[in-house]
Amino acid sequence: MKKKIALITGITGQDGSYLAELLLKKNYVVHGIIRKSSSFNTGRIDHLYVDPHNNTNFYLHYGDLTDSNNIYNLISKIKPDEVYNLGAQSHVGVSFVNPEYTSQVSGLGTLRILEAIRFLNLKKTKFYQASTSELFGETNKKKYFDEKSSFSPKSPYGAAKLYSHWITKIYRESYGMFASTGILFNHESPRRGETFVTRKITRFLTRKYLNLEKKLFLGNIYAKRDWGHAEDYVEMQWKILQQQKPDDYIIATGKSYSVKEFINEACKQIGFKIKWTGKGLKEKAILINGKKKEILIQVDKKYFRPNEVHFLKGKSFKAIRKLKFKPKYSFQTLIKDMLTSDLKIARSEMKINKNDK
Repeated sequence: MKKKIALITGITGQDGSYLAELLLKKNYVVHGIIRKSSSFNTGRIDHLYVDPHNNTNFYLHYGDLTDSNNIYNLISKIKPDEVYNLGAQSHVGVSFVNPEYTSQVSGLGTLRILEAIRFLNLKKTKFYQASTSELFGETNKKKYFDEKSSFSPKSPYGAAKLYSHWITKIYRESYGMFASTGILFNHESPRRGETFVTRKITRFLTRKYLNLEKKLFLGNIYAKRDWGHAEDYVEMQWKILQQQKPDDYIIATGKSYSVKEFINEACKQIGFKIKWTGKGLKEKAILINGKKKEILIQVDKKYFRPNEVHFLKGKSFKAIRKLKFKPKYSFQTLIKDMLTSDLKIARSEMKINKNDK
C-alpha cells in the first residue's frame, strides 16, 4: 500500500514537531519546510531526523512562506497528499513590532500555498490551515466562541490569520479544493517557545526552585485563555483532513483561566507559597519561605500589548461530534507536564555549569 505523503510548514515549531511525530507513527512520508539560518533551529525535531542517505520517511527542505517560487517548486516536487500549514510569525506581541512581516508570512503565505496547489492541479491534495482564537477578539454575549461566532481581531497577527482563514474558505468554495481550517485556542506544552507567557512561567519557576533565577516580570496577568495541550490538538489537525468533506472546526477545552490562575497552580505544584499584594502596575507575587519574603513575580507595563484581548473560551461542539475530540490533558496536568520538563532542563543546565567550573 502506497504511503501517504504529508508536507508540514512550521515543522520546527511546537505543533509541527508533535504533528510530525504523529504522522510518522501512522507510517506517513513526512516533508517539512525549514528556513535557512546561520544557527540550528531544529531542536524540537532532531530526534526524528536521520541521515537522508539512509532509508527514511522524514525529509527537510529549505523554504520560506514569503517566497512564491520556492513554495511552488517544493509542492511541485513533493506532490503531497496532505499539506499542513502551521508556519507563521505566531507571537501576538511581536506582530505589533513587525506587522508587515507578520502579514507576509501568516497571511499571504497561506495564499501562496493555495495558489501552488491550484496551479499544479493537485485535485487530491488536502489542505489544512492553522487558524487561531485571536480571530475573535471581543467577548460575545454567550461568553464563549464557536464556529458561528463573528470575528474581530485585535492584533496584526489576528488580522493576518483572519485573511488566511477566509482565503482558505474562499478557495474551498470557489475551486472545490479540500481546504479545511482548525481554529485552535491556546495550546501549550514543554515545547512551547520560551517567549510565550506559559513557558515563561514554568521555565522561571523551575529555575527559581534551583536558585538559578530571582524574579520574573509579566504583563497583563488577568488575561483569560482557554489552554489545552498541543499533543491533543495536533491529533485533531490530522483528523480534520481525514473527514469526507472539508470544513472549519473549533478546537478548545471549554474552560478559561487567567494568567494569574496559571501562576497560582504552577506555584502550588512546585511547592511555592505565595501571596499577592498591590494592584495594577504595583501588583506582585511574594514568595514566602518561613520568615523570609521576597518578590517572585512583578507586573511591568513594558509587557502589556497595545490592544489586549481580555477573555477567550471556545466550545468544540462540532469537533466533539465529528472528530470525537476528548482532551487527554487537563489544565492541571498540562502545567505538570511543562514543569516536569523545565525542571529536567534546568537540572541539566546546572550539571553542565558545575562541570565547566
